Amino acid sequence: MKVGDRPVDLLLNVAGIMYPHDSDALDKVTLTKFQRTFAVNTFGPFLLTAALLQNIEKSQHPRIAVMSSRVGSIADNSSGGMYSYRSSKTAVNMLFKNLAVDLKDRNIPVILLHPGIVKTNLDQKWKEGVNEDIKGAVEPDVAASDLWRVLMSKGLKSTGKFFHRNGEELPW
Repeated sequence: MKVGDRPVDLLLNVAGIMYPHDSDALDKVTLTKFQRTFAVNTFGPFLLTAALLQNIEKSQHPRIAVMSSRVGSIADNSSGGMYSYRSSKTAVNMLFKNLAVDLKDRNIPVILLHPGIVKTNLDQKWKEGVNEDIKGAVEPDVAASDLWRVLMSKGLKSTGKFFHRNGEELPW
């Protein structure tokens, strides 16, 4: 579908690839894993946003968001590991924080989101030792609803900030 000259009111970038935790470890991560993870998690959302920017600027109420992850927070990293995934999310955070600075004068808010722990089909090895009903884990529809509420409650005053699905601002 071509967007043409049509306005885009909301661009919500949701892209993600994550290798099993044990294969994204210090002694197992590879250049190929880094390249693939960054292509999907970092470059894809940024390049899509850049490609649609003229359409976003045509909206009366534009908004850009990206689904990141708390593991991309440098300040909150206490567990290490997950080299390609963690660094790709840190990089996407920087790119979209940068966009927020560049687009603020154009009145386009850029919001970064963390879904929290969602009950998905995450690789069993990653979940090893983690109780399936880990505190705070929610079904995908609950996470989506919470994220939508947070996203719709944020405007230009929140541009460039990173939020958990519960509305809490997260550290960089």
